[in-house]
Amino acid sequence: MSEATYIAAIREALVEEMERDARVFCIGEDIGHFGGAFKATEGLLEKFGRGRVVDTPIAEGLILGVAIGAAVRGLRPVAEMQFADFVACGFSQLAYNASTFHYRLGVSVPMVVRLPSGGHVGGGPFHSKNPEAWFTHTPGLKVVAPATPRDAKGLLLSAIRDPDPVIYLEQKYLYRREKDELEGVEAIPFGRASIAREGQHATVVTYANTVSMALAAAETLAARGYEIEVIDLRTLVPWDWETVVRSVDKTGRVLVVHEATRTSGFGGEIAATIADLAFDRLDAPVRRVAALDTPTPAEKQMESYVLPDADKIEAALTDLLLY
Repeated sequence: MSEATYIAAIREALVEEMERDARVFCIGEDIGHFGGAFKATEGLLEKFGRGRVVDTPIAEGLILGVAIGAAVRGLRPVAEMQFADFVACGFSQLAYNASTFHYRLGVSVPMVVRLPSGGHVGGGPFHSKNPEAWFTHTPGLKVVAPATPRDAKGLLLSAIRDPDPVIYLEQKYLYRREKDELEGVEAIPFGRASIAREGQHATVVTYANTVSMALAAAETLAARGYEIEVIDLRTLVPWDWETVVRSVDKTGRVLVVHEATRTSGFGGEIAATIADLAFDRLDAPVRRVAALDTPTPAEKQMESYVLPDADKIEAALTDLLLY
């Protein structure tokens, strides 16, 4: 069986859903003839035509406003931001309109916003954000953050079919680095974490880009006799706290990891929930590894200094295991 990249998995999900449901269409900057900034929509214009692959001006507020209006009218738009950072230009459309229509009016807003996010690609401060906490703090939005090509496809299938607005974070670093066999991939329900590696000495709770880093750190520690459990949350709203608490019952030690900045990152919510629900099972404080509270540098060595990696996760786990 041939393997597909993370970005090919996203494209495959888009094609399958557009073939399955005529209401699904894509909208964004340069997504037609150019195929998007990262070629995620390459070939879709030729296959589905201009009515379903809609190029727009550089106007994120317009893109999101059109998507919301189309969703309210019964279509199922998939909006692409060229970089996750630029969603800030249309933030009010999501925070005040898409997220509230169901509560205020009883109206479904079945739309997906694709956000190419994250660093480790030398993108600098305007092309490297991990903005998930903006949206996990906004009731009415669902937030998805796949770490593997299989999950990228399965979660996008679910996102497009969902009756609510979904923020779909896709990691640029993983686009062409991660590969998987996609045969048999079906829609993955939201709110179900994946145990990427089983262990009994400590738990790493993570998602998106840092899952592979956590697995690399766990592999290194296994050579020293420590078995680390790695939980890939896959979705942040809703998030699978039950699986996390069960793992804490087993290991007694938890490290929360994400690439977003530490202060007010989603890891704080995870840590607080563990402290609330599993405090008596902890043998050490809940620790975190995250990006430093600074814009992401463009220079590669500085970027590496700021962002999490496998070595930093391994060092934090070592300290946690010796606590």
